[in-house]
Amino acid sequence: MVKIVKSPGSATIINAIATGYGSAFGIDLSIIAEARLGKPGIHCSSDLGADPKLMNICVKNVLNHYDISADNSLEDSITNLDFGTGEGIEIKTESNLPLGSGLSSSSALSNAVVKAASSLIESNFNLKPLSDMELINLGIESSLEAGVTITGAFDDASASYFGGITITDNSNRKLLARDTLDDENILVFMPDKESLSGSSDVSRMKLIAPLVEMAFEKARSKEYYKALTLNGLLYGSVLNFDNNIAIEALDAGALASGLSGTGSSFVAIAKEERIDDIKDAWAQFDGNVIETKANNEGTCFI
Repeated sequence: MVKIVKSPGSATIINAIATGYGSAFGIDLSIIAEARLGKPGIHCSSDLGADPKLMNICVKNVLNHYDISADNSLEDSITNLDFGTGEGIEIKTESNLPLGSGLSSSSALSNAVVKAASSLIESNFNLKPLSDMELINLGIESSLEAGVTITGAFDDASASYFGGITITDNSNRKLLARDTLDDENILVFMPDKESLSGSSDVSRMKLIAPLVEMAFEKARSKEYYKALTLNGLLYGSVLNFDNNIAIEALDAGALASGLSGTGSSFVAIAKEERIDDIKDAWAQFDGNVIETKANNEGTCFI
């Protein structure tokens, strides 16, 4: 038996680090996780070039939920797991979602692995399926344990899991609202690493909390494009990223543009007829452009 799950990344509308409240939307760049029974142990592999630590923790936390023991090693292979059938779990992933660039790759990876692994275990042992919130929370706890998130990223995780737009109270892991995003084009600008000067200074991000609250109110009022742009400019400024990337996109006709997460990616939402203009405007910067769409489907089996 094989379980295959696709989980999209997300882009930021409101970064929750400053205030504890956030918003994000799904994008059609995804991580696919395949889970199957295999040789004893937990065996994780990835085409991402990523450390399998997070994948391994996700599987262990699913096992712990069902009181199936695995040792506490953080190695990519836990050799003592045996379901009593001479079998363990093998997880492999593939992706077109860039890692570590502000597009919720950790949330997408956690969602995909947790959903695939839990479904495999549930099907083989006739166990009660995890609820949506249990799946999301297991992924968040795994990301926190792996040290790949500052806040737990409930906004990112929920947008990746449900698709569309989510508005969240990250501190209490509460979903405040959901919505869908029109079928607009999403452009992602990824600066060359050599050109970056940004940072992830939490204390600096806290300084802009009153202004981020204003942006969050725009999101609560469904003025998502204004919220995204204002949030992106605020965080881009305080983290020393080049906000001219967003400004040039807006000047070229983008509906919204700004830094995603804590960078390094910038996103722009655009009508079809403005795509080439925005790409031309971004040609002056060192980096690559990815074209994609909004994702309103979320994490799903394939």
